[in-house]
Amino acid sequence: MCVPNGAQHAMNNGSDTQLQGHVDVAVIGAGPAGMAAATVCAEHGLNVAILDDQATPGGQIYRGITLASRKMREVLGPDYCAGDALVAPLLDGRINYMPDTAVWEVTRDKTLHLTQGGRSSSLQADYVVLSTGAMERPFPIPGWTLPGVMTAGAAQILLKTAGATAMGPVILAGCGPLLYLLAAQYLAAGTQIAAVVDTTGWSDYWRALQDGRGAASDISSLAKGLKLLRTIKKAGVPFFTNASNLEATGDDRVREFKFTSGGKVHCLAANVLLLHHGVVPNTQFTWSLRAPHEWSEQQLCWLPKTNAVGELDGASGIFVAGDGAAIIGAQAAAQHGRLIGIEISGRAGRLSAGARDEEVSRLNRRLNKTRQFRRFLDALYRPKAAHRVPADDVIVCRCEEVTAGALRNHVALGCLGPNQAKSFSRCGMGPCQGRQCGLTVTELIATVRGVEPATVGYFRVRPPVKQVTLGELAEE
Repeated sequence: MCVPNGAQHAMNNGSDTQLQGHVDVAVIGAGPAGMAAATVCAEHGLNVAILDDQATPGGQIYRGITLASRKMREVLGPDYCAGDALVAPLLDGRINYMPDTAVWEVTRDKTLHLTQGGRSSSLQADYVVLSTGAMERPFPIPGWTLPGVMTAGAAQILLKTAGATAMGPVILAGCGPLLYLLAAQYLAAGTQIAAVVDTTGWSDYWRALQDGRGAASDISSLAKGLKLLRTIKKAGVPFFTNASNLEATGDDRVREFKFTSGGKVHCLAANVLLLHHGVVPNTQFTWSLRAPHEWSEQQLCWLPKTNAVGELDGASGIFVAGDGAAIIGAQAAAQHGRLIGIEISGRAGRLSAGARDEEVSRLNRRLNKTRQFRRFLDALYRPKAAHRVPADDVIVCRCEEVTAGALRNHVALGCLGPNQAKSFSRCGMGPCQGRQCGLTVTELIATVRGVEPATVGYFRVRPPVKQVTLGELAEE
């Protein structure tokens, strides 16, 4: 059993003051990769600032860990408690930890523009580590905009930060490890689950097992996944597989969830529907830096181009750590953060070239093993095309209420890519800045045009990446 670390209110004094001037290393994001990179750099005597828009460290996977009660830690499990070791160095004074700080622009000369407590300032760094992690993949199915329909990740945030679970009947639908993890955590919290509706079918297992080495490369993780499935089934939760034709229905909110499984159409009462079919890198900063990206057919998303140590292509001294570079999971993200911390320490003259190369080589070997298992997971839980490129009547851009049919009509009129779609319909111009529709828009246009997603491209992301007021801008 894991226990609280007792550092609930020992936040760095940077939370009350703004950091000004210059630092050796600026890390954006206090998730596993960011915390690990910052710790390694600080251990080698570098002046490090880690800036995060959340009030407490941990990122999504370890969110709220410094405040979690013993009971909540039991609910969330030992993998969550493993974050204590990563968080501890942020609280001992060696690192300038800046919570509640929104970085809204990073420039190629490594200047960070940020806001904290309603005040705006800038910070210059010799090296920048972008560790902004992942976000959930858009899941545009009929009814996904109804009240009561949420992502599994959003439900987990409520659980970790407020100890709140959804009021039943709760249905979890989609695919991927997070779906099973949340179901097990909900059961541990005493929440009744009406059903788990899994889109994974036998064809997915067959595809994943074509690479036998991938499945065998991390037996412990495979065993954890099987244990989660046993927990769900042992609790008597109805478990449907190979589900298709997903649809949420209701009037003022979701009332029912329809789907096909086992050759039958099912219609289940639902008060809350939690959707999930994987996560993708949060690439807002790398796009805003005009860095080159490539479409990953394996992970069905855009990945920023980096070298072997995570340095962004064409942007010297700016690194992308963890899931922001490619989805690899929390433990591997921390390893990747350490690798980048070692590389920066070596470049800054705080570590010999031999020692740096030896440690980078060691960490890369471990990461390659994880990446091999990730290929297995990506093949097994590959999101279905129908859940990525929806039917005409489904809303794609929630902010501007643009449907898939409208986008198809725009393509027929000559719209070739996401940026032109903005001119036709304001798609991608809402508060989310394309985060909730960007991948869907890319794949939909590519499908209609009959070309690869790489040919279509992505939205042109401009700063501010985070919301900033005119008053804050004027102050800087």
